[in-house]
Amino acid sequence: MPIDYKKNQVVFSGIVSVDDADNLLAWLQNKPSAKVDLATCSHLHPANLQVLMAADCRVSAWPADADLRAWLQTALKSK
Repeated sequence: MPIDYKKNQVVFSGIVSVDDADNLLAWLQNKPSAKVDLATCSHLHPANLQVLMAADCRVSAWPADADLRAWLQTALKSK
């Protein structure tokens, strides 16, 4: 499973596809102070990025992949 929902944190791993965006949105709407762990994420579909941008989440860990990390840090503007 590419997204693991914890008490107040969502952990992304591997390839996160468009199919995950609806569940992510619903979960984040109920957890406005949730943190996002992207450390082991290798691909994030833009639909999920849009959800993260709209939710204005705090990122607790960025992806290990430098290109993905740079792209996400620019889009999500680390708090």
